[in-house]
Amino acid sequence: MTVEQRAPQAPGPYDAPDLWVHDATHREWLKSQSQSLLSFFDNSLQKGPGFALLDHDGSPLRTDMQELHTTTRMVHSYALGVLQGHAGAENIVDHGMAYLTDHHKDRTYGGYVWSVKGDDVADGTKLAYGHVFVLLAASSARLAGHPEADALIEDISSVLDAHYWEEDAGLFCDEWNRDWSPFSRYRGMNANMHGVEALLAAYEVTGRDVYLKRAGRILDFFTSRMAPAENWRLPEHYHSDWSIDRDYAGNHMFRPAGTTPGHSFELGRLLLQYWDLCGRPASDAPRHARNLIERALSDAWLPEGGLAYTLNFDGSVADGSRFWWPVTEAINAVATLLLLEGRDADEDWYRRLWAFADAAFIDHKHGGWFPAIDVSGAPTSSIFAGKPDIYHALQACLFPLSGRISRMASA
Repeated sequence: MTVEQRAPQAPGPYDAPDLWVHDATHREWLKSQSQSLLSFFDNSLQKGPGFALLDHDGSPLRTDMQELHTTTRMVHSYALGVLQGHAGAENIVDHGMAYLTDHHKDRTYGGYVWSVKGDDVADGTKLAYGHVFVLLAASSARLAGHPEADALIEDISSVLDAHYWEEDAGLFCDEWNRDWSPFSRYRGMNANMHGVEALLAAYEVTGRDVYLKRAGRILDFFTSRMAPAENWRLPEHYHSDWSIDRDYAGNHMFRPAGTTPGHSFELGRLLLQYWDLCGRPASDAPRHARNLIERALSDAWLPEGGLAYTLNFDGSVADGSRFWWPVTEAINAVATLLLLEGRDADEDWYRRLWAFADAAFIDHKHGGWFPAIDVSGAPTSSIFAGKPDIYHALQACLFPLSGRISRMASA
């Protein structure tokens, strides 16, 4: 089955004279897609602790292993679902918040363990990547009115302060053993990029300046120092002194070698969110964000459609695997540029990205998005089992719908 054969309808009218983000037909389609995603992932709720991971048809996969980013992204996504009025979303938020407290939270050493199997810790590693998602989940839960959200914000903020924030560098360090003893000197962009996401969310719901200031320091390092020096391509991996480690090759899912253009889309959008929250001061932020986003589109878009997973430092393709999440992040980034400036070239990209996502990744039969497609355009599992999460795809529907650059969730 080809990509073209799988898409029953276009995500918007191609003859629409207005921007799709303002077009009623496209906006209704986005609303429908968001509800379809929430309905599909409703199946993740199970009687026991945690969430079921779902196969392509929505049936639970045979595993009782759960990782911290899965739990927190479910809480975050269904908090957005509460705000959308999705029936039963509150139950999933409740379930996830309880699992964070009863299973991921480390009662012995503090912080949150990476993975749990049944009632036992499977991997007690303390990763900044997972901990910043706890802050995101807590912030979104607060926006949705969850009674335990404030306590979770206080707890995770104290953990981030005590173990991850490096005041001199203005960045988060990455990883510890379960007992907070060090086991590596690795530093990375991914945890910091998602750290910005979480800090901005926390600022939006609490108004505490510390969150906004820290997000600004992280953004300054990557978007004002690293990106211009690297021709607007963002190195992912660093030594403990924050010099670039060009030889690093770690976990292919979370820490692949080279550069990851999907992260440039995310960081470019987050830079504009930060700038908007600061009152849109006269600065280089809009130009820097556009440079990051346009460079990633130019480098990573493949002749057959879709975005390459990783690039070499010169912008050439390192891994041409086509995953769903870089496309969703490109949609969010380009939508933000459209809302800011409304350029024709941005509209062309926005329509192209959604058309490809609709044809290649959206499962119009079962719901949800396929995580990857092979060289022929057919769905494949690759490094992901089943349909791994709702988080990326749901935000690609809801952020453009918000019509905002910041405070998207509250819209």
